[in-house]
Amino acid sequence: MHTSRINIWVLYLVLFLSINATAQKAYVAPPHVEFDVNSIELKMRLRELNEDILRKGILLDTTITHKKLLTGYAYEQFYDWDLYFENIYMSYYGISNFNFDNLEGFFAIQHPDGFIKRCFGPRPFGTTHHFKPFIAQIIVLGSRQTGDWTWAAKYYEQTQKYLEHWFEYDTDKNGLCYWSGKQMKTWSGASDHSGMDNQNTRCLGKSEGVDLNCYLVRELEAMAIIAKEIGKKKDVAGYKEHAVKLKALINKHLWDEKSGFYYDRNEENGLTTFVKSVSCFTPIWAGVASKAQVKRMVEEHLLNPKEFWTAYPVPSYALTEPDYRQNYQGQKGCNWKGNTWIPTNYMICHGLMDYGYEDLAKEIALKTYNMVLGNKATREFYNAETGEGLGMNPFFGWSSLAYYLPLELEHNYNPTDLREKDILKLGDKLGINFK
Repeated sequence: MHTSRINIWVLYLVLFLSINATAQKAYVAPPHVEFDVNSIELKMRLRELNEDILRKGILLDTTITHKKLLTGYAYEQFYDWDLYFENIYMSYYGISNFNFDNLEGFFAIQHPDGFIKRCFGPRPFGTTHHFKPFIAQIIVLGSRQTGDWTWAAKYYEQTQKYLEHWFEYDTDKNGLCYWSGKQMKTWSGASDHSGMDNQNTRCLGKSEGVDLNCYLVRELEAMAIIAKEIGKKKDVAGYKEHAVKLKALINKHLWDEKSGFYYDRNEENGLTTFVKSVSCFTPIWAGVASKAQVKRMVEEHLLNPKEFWTAYPVPSYALTEPDYRQNYQGQKGCNWKGNTWIPTNYMICHGLMDYGYEDLAKEIALKTYNMVLGNKATREFYNAETGEGLGMNPFFGWSSLAYYLPLELEHNYNPTDLREKDILKLGDKLGINFK
């Protein structure tokens, strides 16, 4: 009888431990907190993050520049659009040199026709993918910090060639460019080229990306700024006119009036993909959409709980997409089919501010802040329904923007605004230095 009781208690204990272990594995969302510049938790996280950048993210490039370069990836790969957002974070501390030093590495491998592969480092990624349209914007960001446009002048012709090469990705000559690339296992090269690695149901064939063409609008506008600053006055009007023309083409070919949303188009067959992706909000950030279009996008899609309004918005795919998913277990690589990513949230928030949706922008920024700070470490991307961090752990790249985004909106400050001439050291407002 005594032995029987012991066995029962052992069974209860095993059951309790099993339930407790399962509970510990389940992610529990943290309590919601308001942004506070005096937050001890925030300051501790930023110090940890900056230490990771110093130790793992500023690496000596021994193959091309022989300088220390910036990356958000511990495996020592240097990427294209990541660099833009990583340098925005560094601008909070008054650091500007990586805008130029990293780009020197990319310009060193530029082909005579202007092509620059989207990354370099120990891994053979993106060999057929042209550098995403962010170089001119990176140059403007760095030059405005220093007040010196000498570097921009030195690399002006190479920057022109890189941008001109983009407009060769237009075989049907409708004025819109497409994401390209060879097939990569189960992912299309076009989706990998877009940076939204596994959005293979959006980027079909030669995919005239909404995001791509909006980035190009901003690149043309940035080139006009560079040309003006370095005395290339004859080039200014041409870049501005091209940007205006491209905006009109985006609205003509990629806007769907019936559903009130933008979609990619497959140049190979002329068909619209009708896949609702976070990339389709890029016209808000780029100033391409009209106020009426933004109103429909916000009311019918962004705030729609059946599409993009999750507990931690904005998911990379709408919930209505057949291949939408949040799970990451057993999956290799990055998930852009539902998870929330910081750079896209960052662009959306600033775009909403520009169109007068200040309260909504601040709400998304605060949800993003809580999501990132609520995890034990900064992560690469997040579960849009629970806020759980996923991917690289710890991550010290573009996710870092989440910690400062509410502060930017509070001060109506936007370092991505091409009209913004004062690049602020926001770290001073938190009392945080980089070193």
